[in-house]
Amino acid sequence: MLAPREPRARLSSGYRRKSPLPNDLGLTDVQEAVVQTFPPSLIRQLARESGFVKRERKIDPVAFLFTLIFDFGVGLQRQLALLKQGYEERIDDELAYSSFYERFSPELVKFLRLCVAHGLTQLKESQGRLLDERLAAFEDVLIKDSSVVRLHAKLAAQWPATRSRKVAAGVKVDTLLSVRAHGPKTLALVGERTHDVKLLRPGPWVRNRLLLFDLGYYSHRLFAKIGENGGSFLSRVKGNADPTFVRSLKVHRGRAVELEGKRLSEVLPRLHREVLDAEVEIVFRRRSYRGTSHGDTLVCRLVGVWDEEHREYHLYLTNVGSDVLTAEEVAALYGLRWQIELTFKELKSYYALDQVATRKADVVEALIWASLLTLILSRRVYNLVRSLAPSELRARYTPLRWASMFRRMAPRILNLTMEYLEGRAVSKSDWTKVNLFLTKEALDPHVTRHRLLDGWTA
Repeated sequence: MLAPREPRARLSSGYRRKSPLPNDLGLTDVQEAVVQTFPPSLIRQLARESGFVKRERKIDPVAFLFTLIFDFGVGLQRQLALLKQGYEERIDDELAYSSFYERFSPELVKFLRLCVAHGLTQLKESQGRLLDERLAAFEDVLIKDSSVVRLHAKLAAQWPATRSRKVAAGVKVDTLLSVRAHGPKTLALVGERTHDVKLLRPGPWVRNRLLLFDLGYYSHRLFAKIGENGGSFLSRVKGNADPTFVRSLKVHRGRAVELEGKRLSEVLPRLHREVLDAEVEIVFRRRSYRGTSHGDTLVCRLVGVWDEEHREYHLYLTNVGSDVLTAEEVAALYGLRWQIELTFKELKSYYALDQVATRKADVVEALIWASLLTLILSRRVYNLVRSLAPSELRARYTPLRWASMFRRMAPRILNLTMEYLEGRAVSKSDWTKVNLFLTKEALDPHVTRHRLLDGWTA
């Protein structure tokens, strides 16, 4: 039976390297980050609350959770039989396969969801990124999107796929990404056929925050709701949108095209300016209430930046004022939305998100939540490593390179963590090797390469 012990002093505090890293990059204590993110006492408490365990016998929730995170979550063990073997190694005991398989139940799913909720709280409180002074008006920049995970066709009745000519199943991982925490703020699993707009419900939580999203969330009603709750939004403009110009926010020399009172479709073919920046109004319908729907008007900012390569304007709608961000800055800031696409790539390429070829619904949900837990724990350690690095090196810790290194170290981190929690002596040099590897090898060797967050975060 595993028993937690008091955290030891930081391993890096008294250690002196014979071969210092460039610019004297400090070490990080991975052990402390892992145990503090998911303390054994909390794991056991959540296991009892969820009903996953009632009395600890052969199933130890601590070993079970860490085995899921570090074995399946990094894609090393993709079959339940291999997961069972890994778990048995952690507890130094044997289980019948049926006993292990039966643990993938609704109670386990609930347990993992509670662990994810706790992990998100820990990630929010960890040292992430600082927003550039141009974004000082916002507490955070949030990016909304979802990614589909393909499932076994036998699950089509429960999770039917969208626009499929044959029987298929899929589930959406709905994600709200925080740029400051450099990780997810919220996570949810929903049916693939659930429309994206329904997954974003503005409320007081959007106040003083800027939300970025793609055209899947495009809704004038949604934009108005975000503004009414004190939040800001930034989105591309849909092709069929035709707002009316109120006034130009940028002075142009010469015989500039008059904008006031005209539709976008009238003006756009005749424009020859590199930047369009104007206030527009859009008529939309409010949500129906008791069978009645009322019209309303949304006043916001339309920004257009000419793309010479494709010979077209990139158009954006936002309620961020021109005194906060210039038109060029609005277009550049929207590029941060790609950060969430990289997160989904990280989940699928390194954390086994799309490797759930099972027919049992509870197993599917459990393994997806396990992958998300791996992402949370990886980002928690990432934030620690990055916070201890000199400021001139922090941008070179890129998420995908980090994920690759974290995946390589996962088996060693798991073994050392379990030895520590069992009270066995753990060599200081073993943790030091892990720390050195993560801090050194995760550093992008390309010093001058432009990175997505350059200029917007520190």
